[in-house]
Amino acid sequence: MKFSRISLFCCLIAGSFQFGCTKNNGSTDPIATSNDTFKTGMLTNYADNLIIPAYGDLNAKLNTLETPLNAFLDQPTTTSLEAVKPAFKAAYVSYEATSVAYFGPAAALLSNNYLNTFPAVPGKIEKAISSGNYNFELPVVNDSIQGFPALEYLLFAPNSLEKFTGANASARKKYVRDVLSRIRLLTNNTLSQWNGAYRTTFVNSLKTDVGSSIAFLVNQFAYEMDALKGPRIGWPFGKLSNGQVFADKSEGYYSGLTRELAVANLTSLKNYFVGAKGDGIADYLVMLKKDALAQQVIAQFDVAIGAINAIPQPMTDSFSKNPAQVEEAYRQVQKLLTLIKTDVASATSVQITYQDNDGD
Repeated sequence: MKFSRISLFCCLIAGSFQFGCTKNNGSTDPIATSNDTFKTGMLTNYADNLIIPAYGDLNAKLNTLETPLNAFLDQPTTTSLEAVKPAFKAAYVSYEATSVAYFGPAAALLSNNYLNTFPAVPGKIEKAISSGNYNFELPVVNDSIQGFPALEYLLFAPNSLEKFTGANASARKKYVRDVLSRIRLLTNNTLSQWNGAYRTTFVNSLKTDVGSSIAFLVNQFAYEMDALKGPRIGWPFGKLSNGQVFADKSEGYYSGLTRELAVANLTSLKNYFVGAKGDGIADYLVMLKKDALAQQVIAQFDVAIGAINAIPQPMTDSFSKNPAQVEEAYRQVQKLLTLIKTDVASATSVQITYQDNDGD
C-alpha cells in the first residue's frame, strides 16, 4: 500500500509535436512564431504565477508551523498540541499545490518522495527514534520515515502526547525537529532553483520532446490523477485488495485530513490545468482547436471535486460506512484521469511514459 513516486517511475518521454520554424525559402513561419509566443507566455505564467508562488506559500506555511510546533515540544500539553493542528493542516494543504510540479528541481531532489510518501511506517519511525540512527537522504528505504506523513504520525497518532513525556521524549522531540528541518530544506532548495536558472530553462523549453516543459506538465497532470485514483482513494478503499478496506493507509489518516487533502490536490490540478488567471494547458488546447476537450476536462474537474466533497467526514470511515459515495468519487476521478491521460495527451502529442501500478 506504500505510495512511492519511484514505484510510479516517471521518465517523461514526450512524443513528436512539430512546429515548422521556417519555410523552404528561409522566411519565418508566422504560425510557428505565434505558437512559440503563446507557449512562452503560458510557461512564464506557470513559473511566475503558479509554481514559484506555490513553493513560496509552502515555505511560508512551514515557517508558521515552526512556532507552535516548538512551543509544543518545549511544553507538551493537550493545549499546545491542539495549537499545532491548524498550522500543520495549512502546511500540508499548501504542499498539495506543489505536488504537480514534480519535475526539474523537485524531481532531482526526489522531494515529493521524501515529503509525502504515505503511509508512514510507525515501526521504522520508532526504531529510528530509539536508535538515534537514521539518514533521511537514503531514497526509497527511508521515504516512509519522514515528510508530512511521518510528522502527522508523530503528532496525531493515538497516545502520541504521552510519548513526548516518556523515557525517549528527548529523542522523539529531536526527531520531530529533524523531520521539519528536512521538509524545510527540500522546499527551500526547490524554491531557490526555481528562482534561479531553472526558471529560464523551463520557460524556454517550447517543444514536447524528451524533458520539455509541456511534456512534464501533461505527464504530471496524469500522474497526479493516477495517484488520486490509486493511493489516495482506490487503494485504501480496497480496489487492490478484493474490497478489503485499509483506511489507515490513507493520506492524512492520523490528522483526519484525508478528504481535505484529496480536494486540495484536485483543486490545485484544476488551477494548473486552466492556468489560474493566465494561460494554461486548457488554453493551449483551444489554440490547437480542441475547445470542446478543454471544456470537457474543466467540467469533469468540477464533477470530481464535487463527488469527493460529497463523501461524509471523516473520509477514512466512509471507506467502510459510505461505500456508494466513495465509489462515485472514484468513478468520476477515473473519468477525469482517462480524459487527461488519453485525450489531452493525444491532443498535445505528448506521450505518457510513467508506469502506474494498477492500470486505468
